[in-house]
Amino acid sequence: MNFPKIGITLGDPGGIGPEVTLKALASKKTLPDANYIIFGSRSLIDEQIETLGLHLKIPSLGTENSNFSISLHEVKHPIKNLKKGCPSKENGEASFFFFKKAFITARKEEINAIVTAPISKKSWSSAGIKWAGHTDYISNFYHQAIMSFWSEKLKVALFTHHIPLKKVFQKINSKDLLDFFLNLYKNIKNLSRKNYQFLVAGLNPHAGENGILGLEEEREIIPAIEKAKKEGMPIIGPFPPDVVFRKGIGKPDKIIIALYHDQALIPFKLTAFNLGVNVTLGLPFVRTSPDHGTAFDIAGRGEANPQSMAEAIKLAYTFCVVP
Repeated sequence: MNFPKIGITLGDPGGIGPEVTLKALASKKTLPDANYIIFGSRSLIDEQIETLGLHLKIPSLGTENSNFSISLHEVKHPIKNLKKGCPSKENGEASFFFFKKAFITARKEEINAIVTAPISKKSWSSAGIKWAGHTDYISNFYHQAIMSFWSEKLKVALFTHHIPLKKVFQKINSKDLLDFFLNLYKNIKNLSRKNYQFLVAGLNPHAGENGILGLEEEREIIPAIEKAKKEGMPIIGPFPPDVVFRKGIGKPDKIIIALYHDQALIPFKLTAFNLGVNVTLGLPFVRTSPDHGTAFDIAGRGEANPQSMAEAIKLAYTFCVVP
């Protein structure tokens, strides 16, 4: 058996990324056999291991075993004095360098997956990095990349994500929705052998109430759904946004299609905050991430829960070995 190579980026050094990464990797018995490669800094890792009191040895890259191994791909960074618990220019540069190196390595097919610890958009902005996060950067290279969130209880895919709410209405048109639906369907079929049904959330209250509360459903969303059905996609809707998630929760064969960020993330994080995983679809490699942020308020205290990071690692492995 060829064990997958899974790259893991440390995220913002001032947040909980390094902590949850190392805590997750320290729980070796709960992780599948794979070659785990951390893209980060030896000094940051050693300091974090000592602070947390972890029994974890991480050799440099090139010492992988045939089954389970953890190694470090050293990435240079600008941090001189680590600032915990707040965004900073140096932290932004470091987290971007870690991620960019892993991304380039995955594009070269030298690793099978990337698991990204959380970054700070404020830190990236302070460092002059123009992208609003991992998915935004990835979309620059893979224009049909899709943000989705997975857990045992609920699965959601986002038509739009990190844009202001007032711009969402400008994005709702039948052509773009149809392209999104079919792209999502294709990528899900490539990723998993399971048969999923897709449930579309409406945009307006009560899904427009037959045009009384908004016309987007009648003019744009329903025509796109009907065309996707004709292409063979098992898709239904639009459903009122306040009930559609009840139709998907606890149903492993259902994927909810949300039209904007908070429409998806509020119910998802209510049901699966510690166990949810962010999955970027539409890439030639696997990319997952925990569904939480940098948690600056608890950074450096040793209190961060690594469950979501561990789930992101395990889901990356699962997608890597799908025949």
